[in-house]
Amino acid sequence: MISQVSLLFPVKILVGPAQKQELESYSSSSRLGNPSASKPVNQGSLTILGLNLTLLPFTKMSFFTDKKEVQRSATALGYVAHAVSLIASYLQVPLRYPLRLGGSRSYINDHASSMDPASSDLSLDTTLSANVKPAEFPLFLEGQDTTRAAYAVFLLNKVSFCILVILFPR
Repeated sequence: MISQVSLLFPVKILVGPAQKQELESYSSSSRLGNPSASKPVNQGSLTILGLNLTLLPFTKMSFFTDKKEVQRSATALGYVAHAVSLIASYLQVPLRYPLRLGGSRSYINDHASSMDPASSDLSLDTTLSANVKPAEFPLFLEGQDTTRAAYAVFLLNKVSFCILVILFPR
């Protein structure tokens, strides 16, 4: 079922101007010790369903930012969130940072950021900490604080990395 997710959400590495390479073939050739595949992954940009996974809108957000680029970024992040959610579900792995899927308007939750330092005191009642609502961070920029959106991408990256470690242990 996990291989079906890669068919639904194909992730590719854009190495050159027109040369694309499957992520799966790149990772398997580098694990086999192929010296020609020893380039780090960050030398190319990643795409999912043909949309670039870039942080350009997050770093250069201004009044003149291309709205279509912001929308494409939100759509790509929504695809990643959906793929991660599906894989975690198939593997029966709970996500440390749960996702609220909504396509290009998806969110990621962080339980730790909503707790204040006093709530970590052991003398507090555990039912009080169970009622703490997680902080939601948007996986899109439109109408959002860029810092919160960038933090959401950071959390999604952590969740995605954990899923990859489970799928491809060393």
